[in-house]
Amino acid sequence: MHKNLQINTPAIPQILPNGSDVILGNIIEPQQLAIPIAPSPTTMFGPRGACLLPNGALWVSDTGHHRLLGWQNLPTKDGEPADWVIGQPDFYHEGQNAKNQPGRTTLSVPTGICVCGEGLAVADAWNHRVLIWKKLPEDSNVPADLVLGQANFTNNKPNRGGQAASANTMHWPYGVFYHQGRLFIADTGNRRVLIWHQLPTENGQPADLVLGQPDMISRNENGGSSPTATSMRWCHDIAFWDENLVVADAGNNRVMIWQGMPTENNAPCAVVLGQKNFNCVEMNQGVYFPNASSLSMPYGVGVADNWLVVADTANSRLLGWRKPESILSLQGAIADGLAGQKDFQSKGENRNFGLPKRDSLNWCYGIKIVNKTAVVADSGNNRILLWQFNYGN
Repeated sequence: MHKNLQINTPAIPQILPNGSDVILGNIIEPQQLAIPIAPSPTTMFGPRGACLLPNGALWVSDTGHHRLLGWQNLPTKDGEPADWVIGQPDFYHEGQNAKNQPGRTTLSVPTGICVCGEGLAVADAWNHRVLIWKKLPEDSNVPADLVLGQANFTNNKPNRGGQAASANTMHWPYGVFYHQGRLFIADTGNRRVLIWHQLPTENGQPADLVLGQPDMISRNENGGSSPTATSMRWCHDIAFWDENLVVADAGNNRVMIWQGMPTENNAPCAVVLGQKNFNCVEMNQGVYFPNASSLSMPYGVGVADNWLVVADTANSRLLGWRKPESILSLQGAIADGLAGQKDFQSKGENRNFGLPKRDSLNWCYGIKIVNKTAVVADSGNNRILLWQFNYGN
């Protein structure tokens, strides 16, 4: 090749350019290899989810400390301390269920969190339940009003101690989502998504619809057979893209998309992202390095305008797809945008396995976008990133 010949390679569209505006939690200074992760108003340990509320407040599932952290207003500077805590007696204690019995203000591995009507819903994973507050908490240790998955606030056995699942039990629920009056729960350990057509009003209220299983009592991986358009392995997060249901099926290394809202049990999805077809489920489509259409354990999904953004967790990156005229064209589609890595073929934590930077990720578990603010649960770096999403790409 002639030494003066140049090849113009298209730039990779960065959906979250310029680095995060605000970092909450772990802020590593130059030459600093680690910091203590003891609980405080400013520290986090493996946060898995976050929720930016309509009133500007922010709630974070500080998963490893078994608590929720709340900010009354959207933080505007790095390391801003939380105003409220739920799940521990104060900011300096930790432990599952505050080292006591389960109750209305205790948590054991909280994960997904979302606005739920006028209130808040939290997946309390290792208590095998979801807690619901009818009004948004505006103080520390506000007791939850409602529990799903258990008959009361003191029980916490998976599937209420039974071997089979049912319409009113859960096993390690991870994700929660509320849309147009319906409540969706990723009941991960039962390999299914449960749907309530209206916001529940009673403790332990059974779900109305199930996806991922042929009925309410089954709980086998991929429905007990090979992967299909109906089956799930580890479903973790839920979103609506326009009016199309989206589920992150991390165990099958794919994102499932339904055309519209499913109306029947075990309804098949229309397309998947991350795999070439419904039967393939290998990480990064069976090779070590990723590409622009592959996924490795995607735990989170978020929507911004006409974009779907996926937390491609084990690849330590975010991928974005623009909504096409028909979602049917998305089967195995390549992504339109990227964040956290320099190109679509890279997967290293913090890009080169170095210290975290404002634009790097380490096992990002969650992504939610409100207006132009992306809230990223950068779990492996023990931090939450507030990042301006780029609609222009």
